[in-house]
Amino acid sequence: MTDTNARQLAAEVIRISGADPKKCMKCGKCTATCPAFEEMDYHPHQFVDLVDKGQVEKLMNAKGIWTCLSCFACLERCPRMVEPARLIEAVRVAVIRQQGMNHLKPQDIPELLDENLPQQAITSAFRKYAK
Repeated sequence: MTDTNARQLAAEVIRISGADPKKCMKCGKCTATCPAFEEMDYHPHQFVDLVDKGQVEKLMNAKGIWTCLSCFACLERCPRMVEPARLIEAVRVAVIRQQGMNHLKPQDIPELLDENLPQQAITSAFRKYAK
């Protein structure tokens, strides 16, 4: 991957997540509170640092994007509200998109609607699985 592509991928991950990795002061509180710490190859603070450095491709191949529990404990402990879990989720989305699994189209949504399903779930799925 070229340097330009790596920067574009990092910018896309940051855009999808809405998080700002530059706010991280590398205190490690997110990692200290992570219940999946032992299962992750890159810990939350390392994950944020790699996104900030534009090294998203490394993260796309990491098992940590799938072992993250998305519990947001890291967000609760972060004094700067960096939101590592949102960055991890954004990398998951990038992997899904790269694998061509964007299968939710606007015309598919009406058949998925269910009175017990929150509309937020459909909106979230649409954002995740559509470019």
